[in-house]
Amino acid sequence: MAITLRSTYQLKISLEGSKPPIWRRLLVASDIKLDVFHLALQITMGWTNSHLHQFISRDRKLYGIKDDDFEFDNLEIQDETATRLSQLLKVEKDDLIYEYDFGDGWTHKIILEKILAFDPDKKLPYCATGKRACPPEDCGGIWGYTDLLAIMENPEHVEYEDMIEWLGDEFDPAYLRRREINQLLLEYCR
Repeated sequence: MAITLRSTYQLKISLEGSKPPIWRRLLVASDIKLDVFHLALQITMGWTNSHLHQFISRDRKLYGIKDDDFEFDNLEIQDETATRLSQLLKVEKDDLIYEYDFGDGWTHKIILEKILAFDPDKKLPYCATGKRACPPEDCGGIWGYTDLLAIMENPEHVEYEDMIEWLGDEFDPAYLRRREINQLLLEYCR
């Protein structure tokens, strides 16, 4: 029996509570370290890496940026720079939670859909597909984003002009910028 040192993971990342669903299908090397995976998630989802984050494993262990100034009793953060994704996701259907921006509370469910043979000629990470744009930063979490979408659909709403000005001309909640995502993944996550 051959020992496989590296595989390609096909992951589905879903933004919890989003309706209609916001999700991505991402291909990564199984041995990607969590700090690099965090950057890949930021780019793939469309976040700006402006807030704290953490990963939560099935056994409720926390992984993130180690900071001795923020250690609490009974709450130990494992060092994400010393942890590979394959240590947390081992078989198909394993899952993991990624929390971003503890104020707005963006929770992403990450499911290992498939374990594929590793191809050194494929450029990873790679966003294969997905649906809908990422919510804008600092919009108030999933509830604030739901309100924002309702305002955008009603030009008569009292906050419509302010929200359009805040968002700028380029925000389209239905559009996924996959080509741009993959270019940024190549640039920052290799």
